[in-house]
Amino acid sequence: MAYDTLLADRIREQLSSLDEVREKEMFGGLAFMVREKMCVGVIRDEMMCRIDPKRQEEALSMPGCREMDFTGRPLKGYVMVDPEALRSRKELAFWIGWCLDYNPKAKSTAKKKKSN
Repeated sequence: MAYDTLLADRIREQLSSLDEVREKEMFGGLAFMVREKMCVGVIRDEMMCRIDPKRQEEALSMPGCREMDFTGRPLKGYVMVDPEALRSRKELAFWIGWCLDYNPKAKSTAKKKKSN
């Protein structure tokens, strides 16, 4: 499954001044990990945002934002933002800001131990 590489480049540019950022292909898209925690990503042509679950309802009231239901049920603290709501640099920076604000509080995903 392909993802919007131009959107990925725009996100990459916004995160370029930060330390501890790496990219990881997942969900058929691209995730940007900040401090080893999923922060923001691109799935198809939408931006996936990991935000404070307490702000989810507020986020969902904004144009172009919907629940992330990748597994068939909504994931608390994750939303998808439509490309129409990300046209300007300011709009993109707004959503990335929400993701970065939550990142220090977000839990890391436990790494799986390799079995012999």
